[in-house]
Amino acid sequence: MLTSTFQRLNTYLDSQVIGQPDLVKQLLIALLADGHILVEGPPGLAKTRAVKVLSDCIEGSFHRIQFTPDLLPADLTGTDIFRPETGEFTFQPGPIFNALVLADEINRAPAKVQAAMLEAMAEKQITAGRETYSLPELFLVMATQNPIEQEGTYPLPEAQLDRFLLQLNVDYPDEASELEILRLNRGEAMGIDKPEAVQISQREIFSARQEVLKIHMAEEVEHYIIRLTMATRQPERYSDQLDGWLQLGVSPRATLALDRCARAHAWLCGRDFVTPEDVQQMAYPVLRHRLLLSYEAQAEGIAADTIVSQLIAQVACA
Repeated sequence: MLTSTFQRLNTYLDSQVIGQPDLVKQLLIALLADGHILVEGPPGLAKTRAVKVLSDCIEGSFHRIQFTPDLLPADLTGTDIFRPETGEFTFQPGPIFNALVLADEINRAPAKVQAAMLEAMAEKQITAGRETYSLPELFLVMATQNPIEQEGTYPLPEAQLDRFLLQLNVDYPDEASELEILRLNRGEAMGIDKPEAVQISQREIFSARQEVLKIHMAEEVEHYIIRLTMATRQPERYSDQLDGWLQLGVSPRATLALDRCARAHAWLCGRDFVTPEDVQQMAYPVLRHRLLLSYEAQAEGIAADTIVSQLIAQVACA
């Protein structure tokens, strides 16, 4: 079964990306839900390694793009090159034309580059000159942001953040995981054989996506998703505190993302139906970057996850 194949892939990734089980799981959910993921965390927490190890397991190419303030859109998308031998211009594809793309420190690139990247993510195509070019059918972007050293960065506006299916915050591993990382790194440096990678074809990925879409979701769970998203737009119906914290609620894109991700989470857990717990598990990475907090909430240091927790506590499951 495809489910068991992806579960084995999850286990293998956990063995190679130590101490970041949430990152591994959310990467697989983004792959199954056909979306992109934004990861925020300090450097050195295996963000690049996670995507690289995943790329070794699935059919498709991988490329890492280091975003810098001097990057141009053409450096990302590609450009027309003049061929003297033919006297014609031909398009030279850029690094965006890969199945898996790591957009490292995306907030360090200027707005035009970010816009080109997000057009590719939203439309699965890029525009160069007068021509439009389609990207690979399998196309997953994991973009990273560094929460420190904000000088010289160009923060993604809310409308662009909304294009990401998921946003994940990664933190340092615990003591036991740190020891395991040490031993794994030493073993790799000594050339000790690692477990054989689980291999998954693109056909299997597309078939798994179809299975995810067919997962049963009861009407009550559908209404629960709607109530959660509506609560972000009408927080005054639930509490004065929520009303004071939220300046703007989430868009219908969040409803679609929560539906798709809850299904992927249930499927990855080996179930053929979605529970309210699946919705609650996925509410944090789906909603946290889409909520626009009020000045009062920001002044009080209220995190988006705190608001999501309040939503889950106050919105009835049925």
